[in-house]
Amino acid sequence: MTRTRRDLLKAGLSSVSLPFIGWDGAAAQSASRFVFANNSPYDNLDPHTIFDVSRAAIRFNLYDGLYRWVDNPPKLIPWLAESHSVSDDGKTYTFKLRRDVAFHDGKPLTSADVVYSVERILALKRGPSSVYADVVKPGTTQSPDPHTVVFNLVRPSAIFLATVPDILVVNSTAVKANEKDGDWAEPWLARNEAGSGSYALRRHDPAIGFTARRFPEHFAGWTGQPLDELEFRTVLETNTRVLGLIRGDFQGADGYMPYDQIQRLRQSPNVQVIEQESMRVFGLALNNSKPPMDDVHFRRALAHAFDYDGFINDIMKGSVSRNPGPNPNTIWGTPAGLKGYRYDLDEARSELRKVTAPLRPITLNPLAGFSESEQAAVLFQNSLRQVGIEAVVEVSPWPVIAARFNKPETMADVIPVWKSTFYVDPNNWVGELFGTRYHGPRTFSYYSNPEFDRRLDQALVSSNSEERRRLYEEMTQMVYDDAAGIFVYNTRWYGPYSSKVEGIRFSPVSHGQDLRWASLKR
Repeated sequence: MTRTRRDLLKAGLSSVSLPFIGWDGAAAQSASRFVFANNSPYDNLDPHTIFDVSRAAIRFNLYDGLYRWVDNPPKLIPWLAESHSVSDDGKTYTFKLRRDVAFHDGKPLTSADVVYSVERILALKRGPSSVYADVVKPGTTQSPDPHTVVFNLVRPSAIFLATVPDILVVNSTAVKANEKDGDWAEPWLARNEAGSGSYALRRHDPAIGFTARRFPEHFAGWTGQPLDELEFRTVLETNTRVLGLIRGDFQGADGYMPYDQIQRLRQSPNVQVIEQESMRVFGLALNNSKPPMDDVHFRRALAHAFDYDGFINDIMKGSVSRNPGPNPNTIWGTPAGLKGYRYDLDEARSELRKVTAPLRPITLNPLAGFSESEQAAVLFQNSLRQVGIEAVVEVSPWPVIAARFNKPETMADVIPVWKSTFYVDPNNWVGELFGTRYHGPRTFSYYSNPEFDRRLDQALVSSNSEERRRLYEEMTQMVYDDAAGIFVYNTRWYGPYSSKVEGIRFSPVSHGQDLRWASLKR
């Protein structure tokens, strides 16, 4: 008996490996098979533990949230929820769910799945959990009926609605069936999928990537000629990604390649480069907790020892804009006239003479496979040597660096790294990077300043937009004055795609990896 895709969905087999067409593009038999070459591994599929740009495709294609960030400038649109309301005291958010949503195994999505997903996020204490931990307590989210979800916040939250898209909803029945000893099925969901997204998992190999098939029953519907199958493949070498795009083996790749490679791709008739202003800030994360890094004069010496113009003009070929503070240039929250530190080795030596603690070699920990991160480390190492600071470059893959961020004892002294957009509010940048409440996986600094924290506490509960603007501007000025980080540039996104690709709907939140609107010319 022949079984249709719908039969398989009803049988609950969406997470089972189906008969598979090979990983290479040549073996594809669908005219609308899209292969995306990524520079990081898809080693984990769990939407409640992964929370980075490298694996954004998992969150945006396999899963859905109550609301969704789309387009550029980003706008928030209803998704699983049709609407929401907020109580007068700003503490109760009520969402009305759509009634036509099904998971990939055919089970209808209900408010119980949303409640389970929230409880799971809070329990795992990974991924987006720190965004909600202060305002959503376990057991407080309610499901009064199958299509209503009520969040009872501990206090008003100025950013809660902006962060709601990161509450990705999992099939509670499927996940519970795979729980063992209270583990919330974390090992299972790292390798399988339990979503309602536009695409359903077909195969996953942590060493290679994953493939997914279009989910015909997705509530948002389909128009035109949508992609039938996606493959997100790990391709670490930049040159391999570039050649694959030129040859037509890949239909897309990350939009943050070195600019010389983007220029190379522009010469190929098989490739188009979609250019957009992003909200991804590059800088050097400084571990403020370790001597002599805890001395403001040492940090100011570091800030004056980075060659901003040389890096932007020579290494980046002028393809990005100087960003003087932690917030991207495209959002409010930065005081007018903030100029940024200037490259001045004499000033760096002057600040260094004010440091009383013994100096020691510091560690620069760039991201392996990200040439700009590695080049920034080498450039910085050379400048530091000229002012008498010894620096050791230790290159590590992103998963290792991300794990080291969790504790001040394990975080390196200096990490050339990007801060990306997960929700559109200055708190995504200056708040998370430098607020004591975010120490752990969200911070890049382990900076502690009671006056900063006091303003942050106010900004997170205020409903007055002008007050929030003033508070975030003051916080930005504080971290600038304290040289709590080294802020270099705001990224432009250069999305390389096959010339046959249409309908890419770029948002700084999804980084061009949300492919539900994409298609291929046939």
